[in-house]
Amino acid sequence: MSISLAQLRSFVAIVDAGSFAAAADYLLTSQSAVSHALSALEVELGAAVLTRRPSVRLTALGAQVLPHARSAVAATDAVVNAAAQNREGTAGLVRLAVAPTVAFALLPSLMDGWRAAYPSIRFQVFEGDDDELQTWLDGGLVDAAILVNPTHVHPDAIEVGHDEYEATLRTDHPLAGEAVIDPADLLDDPFLCSAGACGQYVEQIMRDADPTFRPANIVSDIGSLLGMVAAGIGVTIFPSIGRGMLPRGLVNLPLTTTARRHLVFSGPERREWSPLVRALRNTIEPADSLPVIGAGAAAA
Repeated sequence: MSISLAQLRSFVAIVDAGSFAAAADYLLTSQSAVSHALSALEVELGAAVLTRRPSVRLTALGAQVLPHARSAVAATDAVVNAAAQNREGTAGLVRLAVAPTVAFALLPSLMDGWRAAYPSIRFQVFEGDDDELQTWLDGGLVDAAILVNPTHVHPDAIEVGHDEYEATLRTDHPLAGEAVIDPADLLDDPFLCSAGACGQYVEQIMRDADPTFRPANIVSDIGSLLGMVAAGIGVTIFPSIGRGMLPRGLVNLPLTTTARRHLVFSGPERREWSPLVRALRNTIEPADSLPVIGAGAAAA
């Protein structure tokens, strides 16, 4: 026997409304749909639950079934209402820390999903260097962060994306036409290196090409770094996720030897996560099958 909630709901609505037409209006459906649902219920039960003429009345079986049908409909409505109340109750402010490249390329899509699932959650986003994010999270300055290559995280942290470092050059640079660039080929130009944890990965890539490598300059601000490359002051290595941030006249190209950045959403490692952070985390699908963010995209 396969009795559906739609069948029971139509049965209860007909009894309460007094007619098939009134039940259809109440359920916002057609009279035919209500009639078919009741007929299907009676087929499953093997007997009629209502008489149709001269008026709608319960049969003996219908009188036995009606209380159970009401209970089933009421229980389902209670479940739906509880879920709605829980969703509406998920409200408040989440302070989120991210790296600038993540804020530009990855965060908007995450925000779209979070706001659709939890419209009552508000966000305050703080941008910081890779190594700052963990400090802010551990110190309670923020509720959650999208960490870059974290060495230690909470067990419930989840990867939301990954990208790779690429060479960043002017479009009129002699290497700009290459499909892929050996980091050693960047040694002929003044090399501008970003600061913080990101800079450590970049310097390691270059030291693998030349153990004596030293950057010409360290530039902390991303806008200044890219602006200097655009001005012809030097070349750099920049994450593929940030291709869309490049000023006109610059290009990002893959490297023969690179490093991958793993982008991980997490609450604090040693403190209880807030219910809001838990809710956000539960909307995120694992990123194991995601392509490298930015890889293969055309430069602006």
